[in-house]
Amino acid sequence: MDFAMQTQLGPQQEPISAHGHSHWNPYANTNGTSLAIAGDDFVLVASDTRQSDGYSINTRYDSKAFELSNSSVLAISICSADGKRLYEVLEQRAQVYYHKHDKHIGTQALAQLLSNTLYGRRMFPYYVFPILAGIGSDGRGVAYSYDALGNMKDVTHIAYGSASALVQPFLDNQVGHLNQRGADLNARLDREQARKVAIDAFTGATERDIYTGDWLEIYIVDANGVHKEVRELKHD
Repeated sequence: MDFAMQTQLGPQQEPISAHGHSHWNPYANTNGTSLAIAGDDFVLVASDTRQSDGYSINTRYDSKAFELSNSSVLAISICSADGKRLYEVLEQRAQVYYHKHDKHIGTQALAQLLSNTLYGRRMFPYYVFPILAGIGSDGRGVAYSYDALGNMKDVTHIAYGSASALVQPFLDNQVGHLNQRGADLNARLDREQARKVAIDAFTGATERDIYTGDWLEIYIVDANGVHKEVRELKHD
């Protein structure tokens, strides 16, 4: 190549990899923890409000639980942005159902709708492990756990998020009565017992998990609707 042609083309470009990262990740793990406990005539959902990125706290009050109807609550974990978008989609579809049928969508139907919504996004999934809890058609409390692709399971208790490894064994013992000699594995907690277990679970989790803390939102769903309580957790 002669000098004139080199002058026209200019200096040789460096490969993109030499300038920085060529890999882009559309997801972000903002951590936090959510749990659900189903009772005979109620269901409890609790989640902390800390949103963090690594060792940085983005905000100390970012709700992870949302009321979808007068009988159901959605709780999220992992990616806050995807969780909020998933809530918006479900809320819109629940409103469409209400205007078409002149009644609120039932918890079991909403659970299936959530599963279908997640599965429909399986090629570019929502980075969230949701919990849907509410009152079933028989008046009993129900809770459903999901993975990011929409696989659904009916559970009596579940914990997701950064402190799930700490909270889930505690729920297994206190709610599921596992590893208790002579305990009735089918017995369910009453409302006040479930509330105390949820508070103790998050109080203990904040001592060991830096991504869980600040405030605790507790939703209790029963035949009279959704009741919300906010409590303070550790702020460090």
